[in-house]
Amino acid sequence: QVQLVESGGGLVQPGGSLRLSCAVSESIFNIYSLGWYRQAPGHQRELVAIRTNGDYVNYADSVKGRFTVSRDNAKNTVDLQMNSLKPEDTAVYYCNAVIMKERGYHYWGQGTQVTVSS
Repeated sequence: QVQLVESGGGLVQPGGSLRLSCAVSESIFNIYSLGWYRQAPGHQRELVAIRTNGDYVNYADSVKGRFTVSRDNAKNTVDLQMNSLKPEDTAVYYCNAVIMKERGYHYWGQGTQVTVSS
């Protein structure tokens, strides 16, 4: 059972930056996809950014050019660098891993709150 533990959330002013990190309990080398989703109050959980082990990346249109997702195979982490933050980025951010077996299995972290406010 893969365990994911997020860190790095908090309160930041509009235009500021935050870096989220997710520690994975096992080697990420063969984990198909790692990335981040978010859920704001009254909204469904949505994809923010993912990176596969083949280096395919996918970003939500709303974060393109501002957020960067990266994987570190040596540290078994996946990070999300968030720049030029906006109030609409406020949400709980969840780390996600997809492991491919006979189908894709999704694993989730507990979530970390990001609040963008002046």
